[in-house]
Amino acid sequence: MTVSRRALLALAGLLAPATAVPASSQTNDVVIFAAASLKTALDEVNVQWQREGGRKAVISYAASPALARQIEQGAPADLFVSADLDWMDYVQRRDLIKPATRANLLGNRIVLIAPKDSTAAATIAPGFNLAGLLGTGRLAMADINAVPAGKYGKAALEALGVWASIQGKIAQSENVRAALLFVSRGEAPLGIVYQTDAAADPNVKIVDAFPETTHPPIVYPVALTARTRHPEAPGVLAYLRSPGVRSLFEKQGFTVLAGTRPGST
Repeated sequence: MTVSRRALLALAGLLAPATAVPASSQTNDVVIFAAASLKTALDEVNVQWQREGGRKAVISYAASPALARQIEQGAPADLFVSADLDWMDYVQRRDLIKPATRANLLGNRIVLIAPKDSTAAATIAPGFNLAGLLGTGRLAMADINAVPAGKYGKAALEALGVWASIQGKIAQSENVRAALLFVSRGEAPLGIVYQTDAAADPNVKIVDAFPETTHPPIVYPVALTARTRHPEAPGVLAYLRSPGVRSLFEKQGFTVLAGTRPGST
């Protein structure tokens, strides 16, 4: 029996209730699955694309591994934007994207954040006293074993020699925006998120940025999915890579990498 696109949209909602494709979305919309950290920037891009005469896209935000697995299970994505190379590699190895359309779209940084009224101060360097800064509190991070922001953060803390001192004080969340909320609401004294997440939330402040040499390069690749037949999907991909949206990404703190080859930085 053929599964309809509307049914697949409903399936995506069941697989990721917190960030599902809206059930009311029209079946002829372009559907983008995008890493949670892209929400502020991509929402602005979507508004601009619609204003310039394109049709509004439906964007489903979640952690990259959750989105990759939804695509693997048949969810109706036309484009996928991952927060790291690993999860784009995951879907590519399973023939779930069109490799010729894959490109590196954006770069980012990870930062240590605190609530905006916090007095926490530190210079991130080898052996810095993160445990002392935390006190009896916990460090908010995305899932350190699967979610890109969490993996980058753990790698950085290991490289700095402080992971062992705080690994029992981690408050893990399903995606980086959830980790941001822990700190924004004052439920955690510190957190590790992307620089762009911190810029999007007025209730947090950046304590310091992690040296880029302490973790793998942060790269957001984009590609059309193998299943898409939507006639407007290639145009949306081209728009995401166009000079016309560069300022929207840069305003949020992203580095635009739209001209680089897949897997390179």
